[in-house]
Amino acid sequence: MRNLKLTIQYNGQNYCGWQKQPDSLGIQGTIEKAIYDITREEVKITGSGRTDAGVHALGQVANFKTSSNIPASKMPNALNAKLPKDISIIDCIEVDEDFHSRYSSKKKRYRYLIHNSPYRNPIYKDISYHVKYDLDFEKMCKEAKSLIGEYDFKGFMSSGSSVKDTIRTIYDITLTKEDGLIVMEVEGNGFLYNMVRIIAGTLVDIGRGRITKNLEEVIKSKNRGECGHTAPAHGLFLKKVDY
Repeated sequence: MRNLKLTIQYNGQNYCGWQKQPDSLGIQGTIEKAIYDITREEVKITGSGRTDAGVHALGQVANFKTSSNIPASKMPNALNAKLPKDISIIDCIEVDEDFHSRYSSKKKRYRYLIHNSPYRNPIYKDISYHVKYDLDFEKMCKEAKSLIGEYDFKGFMSSGSSVKDTIRTIYDITLTKEDGLIVMEVEGNGFLYNMVRIIAGTLVDIGRGRITKNLEEVIKSKNRGECGHTAPAHGLFLKKVDY
């Protein structure tokens, strides 16, 4: 059996998320069906993480075991011929048998798009969070730096998670702005449930003046109520997974 590692891009608008669901259309199940169509093997692919409904990916990673002799270099085109146009395999390589796309990962980088304008933009409507209110971008940038480091991010986790250890390390966070589009990128060793969306929502609330405490104090509180709102899923992209 060969272990193949896929790099995947997708627009998550029409999907219930990464994970296969019995009565809903998921990214995982859609790719597994494409693999079956070209190999006649019923495989289970393992993703680096379970993106939620509406979340997109520029560099999701998954792996699966196969006895197929299709060369790895031919696999992207073969699968893309069977996949819908909002999912694309952009790379495939053969990896060691013990490679696991989730447990072998060292860090992840996410991108979040905020369209800050009084008027909606039809081009950005499915891939960004439209915020029509004025935002203090400089303050958002300044406060964002407080997130870098190892902290207990319990306050930045939505309810419904069974995770016990809420300590995570953020290595880098950047915000850039051009023509009303704010691009936030954050890289860490792992993220809690909805953590990136809560970071984005918290920075928006800071920019609007709705949160007046320093972000350092908000982190230390470990209180979900002290943080900002959860920004919508459709502005979030899984950009890159490092191994």
